[in-house]
Amino acid sequence: MKAELVEQASKIIPEPQLLINVVSRRVAQLNSGRAPLIPTTPHMGNANIALTEIIEGKLVYHVPSDTLQEAAQ
Repeated sequence: MKAELVEQASKIIPEPQLLINVVSRRVAQLNSGRAPLIPTTPHMGNANIALTEIIEGKLVYHVPSDTLQEAAQ
């Protein structure tokens, strides 16, 4: 996993645990055969693909509002 991709993606998803969860779920999808949402090269690993999808705005996430309310308390 490229450090510069992690740094760029963390500007979009600043919460480290949430970023890890989003990347992990997307990597699992890619491992199970889902197609990448971006053009890839043979040297790109699935984690780099997931991070690039986040950076390019191709991959979005949704946090349930009740989770946000719990975190604020």
